[in-house]
Amino acid sequence: MINMARFEAKIRECGLNVFNVRVLQNGTLVGKVDLAEDIRRLQHSISKSFTCMAVGLAIEEGKLTLDTTLRDVFPDYVVTHKQTLPSMQPGELTLFDLLRMSTGHDSPPFWAEERLALKDIDWIQHYLSLPLDRPPGEQFTYSSGDTIMISAMVQASVGQTVRDYLVPRLFAPLGIENVDWETTPHGITLGCAGLQINTEELSRFGQLLLQKGMWQGQQLIPAAWIDFVTRKQIENDGDGDWGQGYGCQFWLCTHNAYRADGANGQFCVVAPDAQVVIAINSMEDNMQAILDTVWEEIWPLL
Repeated sequence: MINMARFEAKIRECGLNVFNVRVLQNGTLVGKVDLAEDIRRLQHSISKSFTCMAVGLAIEEGKLTLDTTLRDVFPDYVVTHKQTLPSMQPGELTLFDLLRMSTGHDSPPFWAEERLALKDIDWIQHYLSLPLDRPPGEQFTYSSGDTIMISAMVQASVGQTVRDYLVPRLFAPLGIENVDWETTPHGITLGCAGLQINTEELSRFGQLLLQKGMWQGQQLIPAAWIDFVTRKQIENDGDGDWGQGYGCQFWLCTHNAYRADGANGQFCVVAPDAQVVIAINSMEDNMQAILDTVWEEIWPLL
């Protein structure tokens, strides 16, 4: 086991509200910190990366492709915006546009506050009624609304919610039982947020990613899909670990790593070169400071 004392001391010194940390290397637990009980906590946008796994499975089953459009899946909801180029019609957005968050909205729909206000509105219809501000595929704009639509596309294509679809295919094999995942008012797995798991369970997800979808001799997720979604698919603007580019529902990191992350400091960092997974649960706005401390106080020990 590596000595996590310096990491823990730095976290305390900086006043970072970190709860739990798990560090795996070569599939073995090599470091842990528990400043609180490792209970299931809301994972916020780490949920997006789980939703992405459902997409890979649906594509493998022939239910979707990266070129599937919203019009293909929801023809009855499509609104044609007059005096708008065909390429900028929301119904022509592809699954790939949604996955890499390049859908062309300046103000992405369905932020947490807006979701509360739109409780009684059909969310699919609402999303498709919104005009695009620029051609899709050109610019990254972080959008929880895009992931909600991804979840809706999967559900419409496979006949199950993303949560139910993943239970036998991902959660059960990983030993993650009784999964609680928030739904929209119309019964769609929220997709962008709402999943509750603990840090140890999150570390298993990270290890699955590191192993290219292989778990105890079974290929749960296609290896090619994990390779695809965890490499850079679009440039983004940002500083530090938020400026390294974006894959498909995964962020690229410094140190040749990638991560799932969620608001207030949930992280699942995967570093293939070092065969390392670092899972963290926190309630902390200064997320870059947590990652900086990881790189300064944990990384050199691996």
